[in-house]
Amino acid sequence: MTAGPPLPPHSGRPPHRPKHRWLAAVVVVLLIAVPAGYLVLSAHQSRDSGKDKQRAAAATGLVWQWPSKLERRIYEVPVPSGSSYVAHYEANSWQRSSFYVQFRTSQRGLETFLEKAGGDPGALREGGAGVAERQADVVGWELDLPGRRYASTRIDRPGDRPDLAVTVDVTSAERPRVYAVSTVEF
Repeated sequence: MTAGPPLPPHSGRPPHRPKHRWLAAVVVVLLIAVPAGYLVLSAHQSRDSGKDKQRAAAATGLVWQWPSKLERRIYEVPVPSGSSYVAHYEANSWQRSSFYVQFRTSQRGLETFLEKAGGDPGALREGGAGVAERQADVVGWELDLPGRRYASTRIDRPGDRPDLAVTVDVTSAERPRVYAVSTVEF
């Protein structure tokens, strides 16, 4: 047997390890913990979102909160900012979908609402055609209370766009209460 080259003398130290082991541990923990935390948070938000949608779908009457931006856009109901006592309800069937919204606003807010909805504020007429009695009954609106004054209009939109029936309690000129039903026929 032939002997190979001589081995270097043993220094008595363990093999080289990085001096910053704690830094490597922190990096590994962050690489695992951050994505895991994100997944947990995302799952929680998704579950909450599903519960909100389920609650809205199960509603059998007005829900006292602002309708989502998507609902307002689909049904073309531009609830003016600064409105109060906002409530909505959505009813769907094979032939028609209706979206009921009520809110209290200012005189300027009412004008803005009608203009953005495609109507004319001057078209509001006392005793005019607006929210029909059968529509009002769906959500329990009483639009013929004694001692109250109501003005109404209809906004018939072209094509497949939803039509809008509007009745406004104008008893308080400073804070009119708006009742609107947007309907899409299939």
